[in-house]
Amino acid sequence: MLVSLIPMFDEKMAVRAYSIFCQKNNYFINPMLLGSGRNDGASRIEGLEVIQSMGIETLSDDKEVFVPISNISVFVDIESECDAPHERIVLLIDNTIPPVEMYVNRLRELKEKGYKLAIRKLNVSEFEAYRPILRLMDYVLLNNRRIAIEKAKIYFSKLYPNAKLCAGNIDSMEIFEALKKTGGYELYEGNFYRMPITKGQSDVAPLKINYIKLLNTVNNDNFELTEAADIISNDTALTISLLRMVNRMTVYSQITSLRQATAMLGQKELKKWINTAVMNVLYADKPNEITRFSLLRAKFAENLAPMFELALKKDELFLLGLFSVLDVILEKPMEEALEMVYVAKDIKDALGQKKGKLAPVLEFMEQYETANWQEVSRLMILQNIEMEDVYEAYISSLKWYRELMFPQEEKKA
Repeated sequence: MLVSLIPMFDEKMAVRAYSIFCQKNNYFINPMLLGSGRNDGASRIEGLEVIQSMGIETLSDDKEVFVPISNISVFVDIESECDAPHERIVLLIDNTIPPVEMYVNRLRELKEKGYKLAIRKLNVSEFEAYRPILRLMDYVLLNNRRIAIEKAKIYFSKLYPNAKLCAGNIDSMEIFEALKKTGGYELYEGNFYRMPITKGQSDVAPLKINYIKLLNTVNNDNFELTEAADIISNDTALTISLLRMVNRMTVYSQITSLRQATAMLGQKELKKWINTAVMNVLYADKPNEITRFSLLRAKFAENLAPMFELALKKDELFLLGLFSVLDVILEKPMEEALEMVYVAKDIKDALGQKKGKLAPVLEFMEQYETANWQEVSRLMILQNIEMEDVYEAYISSLKWYRELMFPQEEKKA
């Protein structure tokens, strides 16, 4: 199975929910499943299986999770499939569920049990026919690419004032800013948050637990450089800041890992820098989605290394993932951003020019994160990668992030 989490934002760019998208088969390997075998196991709700196996807190600490269901799986005993709190689950349907009595009654029943409901992929021509179903919806997802979203907003706001509107497939910060300005949307979804911005806050929020751990480490006598480097590597802002400083000192050296950077700096200067940097940012708010995204990418890339026959490059792949949003953080084109933070040539080639030995891993992650399963399946065949290995690499990244961010809760669990 393949699984990916897609963030959904409010107008302040705070994540309010996640959509979980799954695919259980590789249709390139098993093309017959696209035909008569498509409905095999269709009564399963893969998203709920993932939530049940991992725990909803691992996926999302306190936010709702949108879970797609089909015209078949809508009749599954959902309560027995997943014991997560009903109010945290938003069952996401589309126009494959027809607006007929049998389905309307089932959706009403699920709503009465405490589940929230959302609908997507409605064509304008279907709006009127779907009135019985739309009256039950907590959320309506509007596709910014396929329909006149502002006109649709007026329509739904008047007829279904209790439904929260979500603007989807937003490709740029400019579109996001324009939609936000007109108002009326509860949530926003798309690639816009990964695009460089030209105004507003660009600093990466700190991971408080890492800063505290780092302070405790470096303020002990004879602390280990390697231990400090490992803690720093878990934070995007500290990593960028450290490499900037080392880059100024060692113009012609290629820094391929944080351990190398700390060794080059030395214990005395590293301790001085860490104390200054940490005290300046320790009281900042919890990490934003960009921080989470870059850390998940870093760990995912590291986990993918053996599958791409790059096991010896896993440290560089971690940095590749960490710096893959450098353009967003520094508000500059990637090539320009890479000039500010010196990294190894392989990383620079992959991020700046999409070429070199590390580039295939970056391409794979980019397709995976958007749940472009057709392209992911094709790439897995080209690289001779097993689906379950990818699934484990991604899930392991989520668990690692959870343990990193909420270590006390993990110990209680």
